[in-house]
Amino acid sequence: MKVAGFAGFSGAGKTTLVEQLIACLRGRGLRVSVIKHAHHRFDIDHPGKDSWRHRQAGANEVLLASDMRLALLREYDQPHEPDVHTLLAQLDARADWVLIEGFKDAPLPKIEVWRAPASGQAPRPVLYPHDPFVVAVATDAPAGLPQPPRQPVLDLNAPAQVADWLLAHGARFDYSKESP
Repeated sequence: MKVAGFAGFSGAGKTTLVEQLIACLRGRGLRVSVIKHAHHRFDIDHPGKDSWRHRQAGANEVLLASDMRLALLREYDQPHEPDVHTLLAQLDARADWVLIEGFKDAPLPKIEVWRAPASGQAPRPVLYPHDPFVVAVATDAPAGLPQPPRQPVLDLNAPAQVADWLLAHGARFDYSKESP
C-alpha cells in the first residue's frame, strides 16, 4: 500500500485535489482509500435512523453493514487526536493507494496544497520550509509562494499530472508503520 498525505490550510483546495486524484487513480485501475481529518463532532448518521438511535442509547460502537457497504461509528469517552497509523491499520490492506487529507503533522510523505490568499486576506503560512515530510508543493500560483521550495512544484489545476508524479515516485510512498 502506498500512502500520500495532502496538507495545507483551509481553502487551499485539498478536498478538490484529492477528489480529482481518486478519479485519476481509479481510472488507471487502482484501488484507492481515503482518510479525512474532520472537525470535532461531525456526523454521518441521521437522527431517527436505527444506528443513530443505538448511539443515542449509549453504544460505544455501531457497525453498519450491507452487501455493498460497511461503516463503523465509534464514540470516544474523551476527546483525543486520532493516530493516523491506527486509522491506516483499519483500512482494507488491498488498497493500492491511501490518500490522507489533513493530518498535516503526521510523519508521512505529503504534498502541501497552497493557494495565494485573496486580495485583503492575511498571508497563508507554509509547511514545506520546515516539514521534512513535505515531498512536493501543489499550487496554482508558484510565483506567489512565500519562498522558493526545494521540493518539486506541481500544478494544482492539473490533477492528471499530479497523479503521474505520484505514480512515478511511488516507491517513496510505500507505507510501513516502522519507517515513515
